[in-house]
Amino acid sequence: MSTDRRSFIKKVAIGAAGITFGNGLNAMSAQSYTNIIGANDRINIAIQGLGRRYPGFIDPIVDKNNNVRLLYLCDVLKSQREKAGLKFAERIKQKPLLENDVRKVLEDKDLDAVFMATPDHWHTPGAIMAMQAGKHVYLEKPCSHNMYENKLVVAAQEKFKKVVQMGNQQRSSLESKQIVKDIHKGIIGKTYKATAFYINSRGEVPVQTKATPPEGLDWDLFQGPSPRRAYTHNTWDYNWHWYGWDFGTAEMGNNATHELDVARWALGVDLPTHVNVRSGKNQYLNDGWEMYDSMEARFTFSDGQIIEWDGQSRNGYNKYGKGRGTIIYGSEGSVFVDREGYEIYDLNGKSIKSSQSDVSEGGLALGGGGNLTTRHAVNFFETIRGKDTLASPIKQGATSQAMTHYANIASRIGKSFEIDDKSGHMLDREAMNLWSRNYEPGWEPRL
Repeated sequence: MSTDRRSFIKKVAIGAAGITFGNGLNAMSAQSYTNIIGANDRINIAIQGLGRRYPGFIDPIVDKNNNVRLLYLCDVLKSQREKAGLKFAERIKQKPLLENDVRKVLEDKDLDAVFMATPDHWHTPGAIMAMQAGKHVYLEKPCSHNMYENKLVVAAQEKFKKVVQMGNQQRSSLESKQIVKDIHKGIIGKTYKATAFYINSRGEVPVQTKATPPEGLDWDLFQGPSPRRAYTHNTWDYNWHWYGWDFGTAEMGNNATHELDVARWALGVDLPTHVNVRSGKNQYLNDGWEMYDSMEARFTFSDGQIIEWDGQSRNGYNKYGKGRGTIIYGSEGSVFVDREGYEIYDLNGKSIKSSQSDVSEGGLALGGGGNLTTRHAVNFFETIRGKDTLASPIKQGATSQAMTHYANIASRIGKSFEIDDKSGHMLDREAMNLWSRNYEPGWEPRL
């Protein structure tokens, strides 16, 4: 990388970090970058994790208007690296390098940013590695595996001054941004409650059985920060979500992250003061699913507002009429909002206004992408350049993520608890025992 380009990226990154996290600082003036074009403005990127999510990044990466160059495709499974390489070859001439170990990728001085789409347990450790190496990070949800990491990833951004976008892409929805702005202006009066929900009909999961890791899988590197264990059949695929707490964060980290973020955004609240949960495994009682598959949670905030969560992973009865979304209640009406738009209702339940978007990722399908992911990625690129501010800066993302951790902990210990909404600490000794996790020696994320 040339000295001019390195200096440019470094300067705008520092400026962007100030814009996003610096309480009112202005963006760089347009004059500061109008003369920077071509290679000096190009952002070199890598993708870590080539499972179901990475296809959502293809459109923004290959669009020449975004002026990014894909240097690396990184995954611990050889076949996924190769499939991703072929997929990108259909759209771009330049061939990215295929790499097994992200630590080697991060050694490249020309690399500017990393899209991180690994299993959950890698997110914070990987993001911190990237920031320590001087890279910006697009961090898929959940941004952390536990509350210790949740705090640490924010502290890392503040220390290294990198642009860190959390991948809760509904923050880039034009309709969601508009209706949240209108709610804050009082379009439904004084808000008091939001109900967020997710309904799916996931099927039966195999009982774990010890097996030889698939050919081409670096099982040791897959585990990364997690304590070592024997491989069990099909763990590398999507089922790691449900096979205990080694790698996944259950449906709260997997999907509630999105809708709870919208609910918190709409109500204008930060951390809750109390959480209460009713959860359990209620479907396919003898299969290999080890988490809850049904959860109702209630979060109370210091101003008296509440957020309710209704998550049904394996019972597809559609009581809300849609598979996912958020309902915000106010003194003068209510709003339903999801990735496809919003609808405003008066106190009689009559629809008085609606706005529908052209997005293509509104449903429950695994992986992929669409308009919102593209907008979110472009917002990430432009913030690195100093031309925009992040739609979902990591500090905001982590605040929403904390709610999912509180609910998971309440489920695991089987009781509700109070929370210090300033420090984020749980006012329960048993709950605080789950603040962090056990790490494989030498893999503990630290600053």
